[in-house]
Amino acid sequence: MTADMRDGTPRPTGRNPLWGVSFTAFAVFLVSWALCWIQAYVVNDDLPNACEDVRRQTFPTEVTCASADGTVIGGTPGWLVVLFFASLVVAVLSGTMASAVTAAVRRR
Repeated sequence: MTADMRDGTPRPTGRNPLWGVSFTAFAVFLVSWALCWIQAYVVNDDLPNACEDVRRQTFPTEVTCASADGTVIGGTPGWLVVLFFASLVVAVLSGTMASAVTAAVRRR
């Protein structure tokens, strides 16, 4: 029996594709976090000087101005917030699954 065989069945070779999904989702998370930060601190850098009711959010980063009539200026687009949280969840879940699969294959 060779080293890549155990109990007559071959061990899988190569990387688990879940690792690629996890790393890609984490990269999307970092890019969306950077876009949120740029929106808050580069695009809306003068917003605190022109607004009385400045609202700040740290995760994801956001700086907005709320006026008395209920309108909000400078908010992060909703699709970016969804992308931010969805990519974080996918990265964590696929990373956990890839770790479990890798551990199961090594024990086999």
